[in-house]
Amino acid sequence: MDYTLVNNLFETYKEEALSGRYIRLDDLAPLLAKLPSEYKIDSLGSSVLGRPIQSITIGSGELKIMMWSQMHGNESTTTKAVFDLLNSFKDECLAFILKACTVVIIPMLNPDGCEAYTRLNANHVDLNRDAQDLSQPESKVLRDCYDAFKPDFCFNLHGQRTLFSAGQSNNVATLSFLSPSADKQRGLTMARKQAMEVISAINDSLQVDLPSQIGRYDDGFNINCVGDTFQFLETPTVLFEAGHYKGDYNREEVRCFVYKALIAGLDVIVNTNIRGDKYVNYFDIPENGKLFYDIIIRKALFDDQILDIGVNYDEVLVDKQLEFRPKVVAVADLSDFYGHKELIANNSKVFTTNNQLITVGYEIDFVIIDNVKLSLNL
Repeated sequence: MDYTLVNNLFETYKEEALSGRYIRLDDLAPLLAKLPSEYKIDSLGSSVLGRPIQSITIGSGELKIMMWSQMHGNESTTTKAVFDLLNSFKDECLAFILKACTVVIIPMLNPDGCEAYTRLNANHVDLNRDAQDLSQPESKVLRDCYDAFKPDFCFNLHGQRTLFSAGQSNNVATLSFLSPSADKQRGLTMARKQAMEVISAINDSLQVDLPSQIGRYDDGFNINCVGDTFQFLETPTVLFEAGHYKGDYNREEVRCFVYKALIAGLDVIVNTNIRGDKYVNYFDIPENGKLFYDIIIRKALFDDQILDIGVNYDEVLVDKQLEFRPKVVAVADLSDFYGHKELIANNSKVFTTNNQLITVGYEIDFVIIDNVKLSLNL
């Protein structure tokens, strides 16, 4: 699709009621209530704590596409993008998708985890490791929906931490994708190649926005993961990972990139006969590295050594507000790593505000370098 058109669609249909990182079921209820009548809303079941899990069905075409978001409750960026997309389906520009496809979206698979802002569900189970046991009600809901709908393609929507780089480089992985393996040998099954072909097209479409900032997730096989299971069942499954963009800890810029990726994926599925023969460029996407800290303080003096200090933000929910708390996670030579923000200690000692030398494990809002107080907060 035309680049300018997609930008305009996002600006027109962005769901302003959703913002930030803490997105819970109560935020979605009024949005579901105002959807037009052609959006079919179904109750699929309930979470451990009895919260409803719902799906939205839109479109009348033969191609069947299934998406789910917030399988991990603290990964909310894709949920924002999903509602931006749902709003955009009202526009005639996207009518071709709804004529060709029937789309089923589960916008919040793990509402208990969303409420608590945690990866796990209320039973402390990672739903993305429960695809075989199906021990949790949320896992059963997803599998039952999959079995009943029999999708031609699946979009598995997640979020990733700020540490990921696009390859072994100083480019942050703002988005990452994966066509999961279907076996331990990581073989190129037809379904896997078809998912790779979709990802290749998405990657090409986003290079204007994110040159060298898209990564490829590790493809180690784990049949307990939902994507691996669905790929094993011969359904082409695309993992989306919403990552970091410079200064965008609330991931409002990233939601736009996810939105564009969703439209690009739908566009290529509708307008191309995805046969799995155009998958090779998938391997040109650099595999994710883990080269970033949120903050690096360079050239700090520790006894007779010059070392670096790595700081990451812990995301902590306090009274339904998300706080980003700086925590020292490394004191080492970090010359092979990068900081989203970097400070230079110039071979001086770095102290806390209590005049203590920095050590791993400290939660600190400020540091003192050469008698200058510097904030580590966002």
